[in-house]
Amino acid sequence: MSAAPPIAVLQTHEVGNQPGPLADVNLYLTDVALRDAVRREAGDWLDVRCTSLGAAVGSSEVLALGEAANRNPPTLMSFDRWGRRLDEVAFHPSYHALMALAMEHRIHDIAWRDARPGRHVAHAAMLAVFTQAEAGVMCPMNMTYAAVPALRAHPAGRPWVERLVGGRYDAPLRPIGEKGGVTLGMAMTEKQGGSDVRANTTRAEPDTGAYRLTGHKWFCSAPMSDGFLTLAQAPGGLTCFLVPRVLPDGSRNAIQLMRLKDKLGNKSNASAEIEYHGAYAERLGDEGAGVKTIIEMVHHTRLGTIAGTLGIMRMALAQAFHHCASRRAFQKALIDQPAMAGVLADLAVEYEASAVMVVAVAKAFDAEDAPGRAFARLAVALSKYLLTKRCATFVVECMECHGGNGYVEEGPLPRLYREAPLNAIWEGSGNVIALDVLRTLAREPLAVETYAAAIAEACGASAAFDRAAEATLAEARRPCPEAGARRLVERLALVLQGALLLRHAPTAVADAFCATRLDDRAFTYGAGALSAETIAAILGRHRL
Repeated sequence: MSAAPPIAVLQTHEVGNQPGPLADVNLYLTDVALRDAVRREAGDWLDVRCTSLGAAVGSSEVLALGEAANRNPPTLMSFDRWGRRLDEVAFHPSYHALMALAMEHRIHDIAWRDARPGRHVAHAAMLAVFTQAEAGVMCPMNMTYAAVPALRAHPAGRPWVERLVGGRYDAPLRPIGEKGGVTLGMAMTEKQGGSDVRANTTRAEPDTGAYRLTGHKWFCSAPMSDGFLTLAQAPGGLTCFLVPRVLPDGSRNAIQLMRLKDKLGNKSNASAEIEYHGAYAERLGDEGAGVKTIIEMVHHTRLGTIAGTLGIMRMALAQAFHHCASRRAFQKALIDQPAMAGVLADLAVEYEASAVMVVAVAKAFDAEDAPGRAFARLAVALSKYLLTKRCATFVVECMECHGGNGYVEEGPLPRLYREAPLNAIWEGSGNVIALDVLRTLAREPLAVETYAAAIAEACGASAAFDRAAEATLAEARRPCPEAGARRLVERLALVLQGALLLRHAPTAVADAFCATRLDDRAFTYGAGALSAETIAAILGRHRL
């Protein structure tokens, strides 16, 4: 039996012209850009899985779980009632329900258990869809996914892979041999160094085939994970270690949770400051090769940051379209007002460019040959730089489409707004990413050539694109000073988006992108010179 509806006829007026919630919709099937890309790059097998996930996370029940998980953030339990150390985090039941749902749909392991083409597209697309309901739980899902290459490559990690791939959500802290599934986290940065992990001071002392860690980590997200990949200074230099939360005998490892971060957003997901007090750890890789070992995990987590960004953008855009189609002003729906139509069309173009880029990058992660791997390394960095930086202003514009209603905490936009900056910071902020790209361009000629080949496939379709591509490739082949890194990376990313749209998107979308991002660039959404016909074609594609 449904709940009684609220009373709309009040003593002073009748409530009307207020769009209802966007709920009980399939968040995948209504996303034409992502849906087209998934069908093209992976095919029917993934389309079926994403359709199932989209229906689940678009339901009123799951959307309510996401709201509850963020309104009831985790709390630190340092001790039990008798004064014994726990070092645990207590989560609202909604968080556990969302974690179980995410693992049930295999977001954490589908790339490693399914050999069909598009397996990394599956991870990225499903992560993007789930993020629309709740972003916080995607942090442990993405880290668990990203840990597999490093774990598989070293003997100490292989028992963990056996529990991870095919595993279910099993929250209580127990030895991994007793669990139905495990999750993995990462703890790299320290107070004094941040991104400069070579400045880490945490020590690793050899101890009968294993190591004991002493030191701290300034950020450790998802601290209730079953294990962590971490960096510490061993006798041979900075080394990567696997640190379990619980030892094989059932005792707790010597990891203390000092406090939880009070973050701007991402409220459902705990991020802790931790200390190691002689914590047991097993080495992954050689001593002194810590960065080389863990960078493969970072490479894969960066894919998750762009997929999560896509999910945030999609929910903001869907909310804007839903509101503007239902809200009327001056005898017309907002979406039919020319000024608003131009804004919505421009936002849709931005989203289309982001979606085609995320899926193309994810498909590149499937590659097993050297050119494909080189392209994936470069393209994921370009995408992370551009998409995560554009996300915050994108959400702001979608919020503005709602007027004052968009600024009220009861609605979804404030949570999306607080979430929007995070992926630009995680796994390398803007300068770190830009400098990574410069190093790749200088050290890996194959990356430049595979990028050039991807661009060449679109040449001849747009004069604006051809001009931008020629100039940008020339810049990429010349030495670039660090001060110019951001400009070059931005241009490389925009040209790649243009190439992908020209190859795969409707003509109206691709031409609009090239005209407003590569040629006559505007600085705010809706300020580009798009014709009424182009706007109508784009809106027709994206109406819910």
